[in-house]
Amino acid sequence: MKGARTGRTGRSGLLTVACMNMAKTDLGVELDTLTRALQKCYDTHFLPVWGFPVRLYTTKKAKPSDWQLVFLDDTDDAGRLGYHKLTKGGQPVSKIFVRTVLAASESVSVTACHELFEMVIDPLANIWADGADGIEYAYELSDAVEEDRFKVDGIEMSNFLYPAWFEPRKHPPGTKFDHLGRLKKPFSMSKGGYLIVRKNGKVTEQFSSPAKERRFAQEDRVGHRSEHRKGARGRLIVPRSKRKAK
Repeated sequence: MKGARTGRTGRSGLLTVACMNMAKTDLGVELDTLTRALQKCYDTHFLPVWGFPVRLYTTKKAKPSDWQLVFLDDTDDAGRLGYHKLTKGGQPVSKIFVRTVLAASESVSVTACHELFEMVIDPLANIWADGADGIEYAYELSDAVEEDRFKVDGIEMSNFLYPAWFEPRKHPPGTKFDHLGRLKKPFSMSKGGYLIVRKNGKVTEQFSSPAKERRFAQEDRVGHRSEHRKGARGRLIVPRSKRKAK
């Protein structure tokens, strides 16, 4: 397998994520409350699996060194509920478009959680895992289980994949491939999930069901991470905890 470091390549120390609400639309929960729930979710559920500690805090203006989680009213690219990009200072930022999320009958907290997990591990949306038959799978931590949710302090959060999901080998009984334990093997999906895959340089999507594919087809995908990945040439992550000692 090819190897590369995950999300925080080149960084040291604690990663800080500035949470900023620039939306006039009601988030459904106070930003401070949501930020605390996201922090608790990250520390309790995500951090023990993936590592990379982060500190989230609410502010009206981010520091130049901060990564950002920003809530806005409307998408500046039709059909995107949230997406990743970089600040002028070169730091990753995830934007959650509140009115767009609510119009799609989705949850603001789940979308924010989804974006946070994926930004930390693959901030540039350019990392792929090698599967069988020359197929590469995008390092998207929530897409395959994106309609699965759990609650932290009464607030809905997104299910996410475990490192074993990205490892194309036989795993021992009891191996977890996602946090809620819905999946039984690498590169699989739960009901309502989808995958971004690449073969021979062509990026396509795989869907868990015809119904999911129909919902997907109704979205305007311009500017989505899947579109970005059509030009990406990332490498496989091998988490530190999985690497063999030399």
